Formats: sequence, C-alpha cells, structure tokens
Amino acid sequence: MMSLSRVRSGLALLKPSEFALAAGRCPYCGPTLFVRLRREAVGMRCVRCAAGAIHLSIGWALRDVVPRLGECDACELSARGPLVDYLRRTAKSVATSEYFQGVASGTYRDGVRCEDVQSLSYADSSFDLVTHTEVLEHVPDDARALKELHRVLRPGGTMLFSVPMYDGYATVERARLRGGSIEHLLEPVYHLDPQRKEGILAFRDYGRDILDRLRDVGFAESAIATSAWRMSWPGASPVIVARKNA
Repeated sequence: MMSLSRVRSGLALLKPSEFALAAGRCPYCGPTLFVRLRREAVGMRCVRCAAGAIHLSIGWALRDVVPRLGECDACELSARGPLVDYLRRTAKSVATSEYFQGVASGTYRDGVRCEDVQSLSYADSSFDLVTHTEVLEHVPDDARALKELHRVLRPGGTMLFSVPMYDGYATVERARLRGGSIEHLLEPVYHLDPQRKEGILAFRDYGRDILDRLRDVGFAESAIATSAWRMSWPGASPVIVARKNA
C-alpha cells in the first residue's frame, strides 16, 4: 500500500499538464507502470516501489555489471529505499547504514546503524559489492572516504554509485572543512535529503575527473557505466563503476 508521505511528496511534484503513464519494467520489481509527475527527471517514479530516475539508473547498471548478485556480500550506504529492498531480497547479505552527525561509526541510533564513510567501522575486505547514491558530494574529505570504501572491498570487488555530475572535466570544490569549521569557496548549495526532509550541504560538483580520483586511491578500473536507459522519457543519471584489483 502506498504510504501517505509518498502520496504527499508526489502531489508536491505534480504538474498536471505534464502528467503521463507508461508501462515498463523496473530493475527492482519487474513489470510495472511508471508515472511522470513532471518532465524533469525528479518527477518520474515506478508506481510499485517508488524508484526514481537515480535509483532506476543504478538498478539497471547493477543488473548489467553484477550478474551474480546472489553470491555477494553487499554494503549500501543507506538504510531504506528501493535499492536497499532489492539488495535485501537478492544479495547473499547486505549491511546498511545512515550517517548521523556526532554518532560514532558502528553504533546504533533508533535501531539504525551509523557509519561515517570517512571512517567506516567494517573490517578490511568485508564486501564483494558496495553501493551508494548521492553521498560523496556531501562528504568533506572524499579522498579519505574513497580510501575507506576501497579498504572494505574484497579483492576483485565492485563499487557502483552515483553522484551529481556537471558536463565538464574538473571537479569544482564548493566548500571545505578547516579546523572544524566549514569554509565556503562558492555560494552554498544544499540538496534535499528526502529521508530527513532537510538540506544537506554539497561540498563539490563532480566532473569526469572523478574517475582519476578513484584510480588515485587504488581502484584498478573505473568507468561511467553505459547501461541502456530503459525508458521512453529522458532521465538517465550517470552511474560510476569501480573495481578493486583481484
């Protein structure tokens, strides 16, 4: 049954003149209907699992890139949503978490495990697969975070993730952490966290050099996935695939 909060969020996006329905296949729940609440990618949803454009993109890439998901111990840097539900149904095991400021990695808040991606509590080589969506742009030290994600992957493991990317090569740093305080280098930009219903500061706008950043911390391969967009409406989001040396 569709939750009241999901209905409310949908109504907030709805532009009646741009509303449309299309039959299709969701990477998480199979045959379904897709609804377009407005023409922007943010307005598209699977009516069964509520996956939007970002989660649909990573879901299709996951099916293409990790065909033996049932043999994988997975780690996802969130604790709810269509990707989490799919991993729980399909992977051998899945560790989920959220970031809570001031809560130590590996501890729990309201039954949810806390992990700071800059200092993960997981042991070395814990996972075959790591996934995350729209996380790294909000992390003060993304190089440290990428090293941690590389550390917890097993040899030959895969990381699949998304970040907002602009059409350029060099990543633009918008803010940095200095002496425990945030120094803004550009006008602050905040992205809405749909779970917390609040804006989260973006520390950077990624360019294509994110592939270089992955190689710099030890990933043997990195690429922007070329999985086909399975929708008649535009909305594909970049999905980045990185592999650790076997």
